[in-house]
Amino acid sequence: MSQIALPLTLPDGADAIVGGSSLHAVFAALQSSAAWPYRTAVLSGPPRSGKSLMARWFAGSGAGDAVDDADTLDETDLFHRWNRAQAQDRALLLVARDPVMAGGANAGWQITLPDLASRLGAALPLVIGPPDDALLRALMAEHARRRGLAVPDAVLDWLTPRIERSHAAAEALVAALDRLSLERKAPVTAGLARDALADPVYGHGHWQPRLL
Repeated sequence: MSQIALPLTLPDGADAIVGGSSLHAVFAALQSSAAWPYRTAVLSGPPRSGKSLMARWFAGSGAGDAVDDADTLDETDLFHRWNRAQAQDRALLLVARDPVMAGGANAGWQITLPDLASRLGAALPLVIGPPDDALLRALMAEHARRRGLAVPDAVLDWLTPRIERSHAAAEALVAALDRLSLERKAPVTAGLARDALADPVYGHGHWQPRLL
């Protein structure tokens, strides 16, 4: 997997951000906030995709201000924050689950306040999509590292084409591997990984294993 040549270690010593080729454009844009339209960008993506970590890194780097869960805030308050950022010539990164709904789109972040809608509609959209194989594998490896769980490269290679393409799935699968390994007092093997894929706690309501 290609590595991102960025200082993506958070200032408070928390876990580093896992990067890959599918995130190159997002990371490059975060380092070029001076070029954002109206110095504003909206970062969106699925749960557990690292949006909050990226926002904390952006704010900690001094490149600008970041507002997490911006789509849950009072729109008038958010409009005031946008105005303050403009007055101070500060870049503003807004984090939301979905991109701002634009044009005839029927899905996305729906903003009812006209002034705010027009301004955020002109902001730079930064969208985190599903992880590619390289990023998915790196996410599993990083979650295992954080847990102190040894997962052989061969097992990671076997798992990568067999799980849902989502950040949440990578995290949930490693949690299942860890639990089964502890319960059985056994190392992570291909057999244990197969059982983790079929584990009802991991799979219930979330995804169905592929290519088994």
